[in-house]
Amino acid sequence: MTLAEAVSKRIREILTEKKMTQYRLEQTSGISHGTMNCFLNARYKGCNLTTVVLIIRALGMTVAEFFDDPIFESEELIVE
Repeated sequence: MTLAEAVSKRIREILTEKKMTQYRLEQTSGISHGTMNCFLNARYKGCNLTTVVLIIRALGMTVAEFFDDPIFESEELIVE
């Protein structure tokens, strides 16, 4: 799994947990629909840290909380 796929999966999990829509996340974070689609569909080879932090804040989390997940602990995580 790539880093982009892991970030995408984590965002989707949190959206489901919080019963939050993609549209609400876009509005709260100020990120455009096109950019958000690229993140949620893991179309970026690399994740822009600034954008990831904006998403994390819009989800009402800290960066530490977001990345404190087993998906990011895999030694097989591909960083592109």
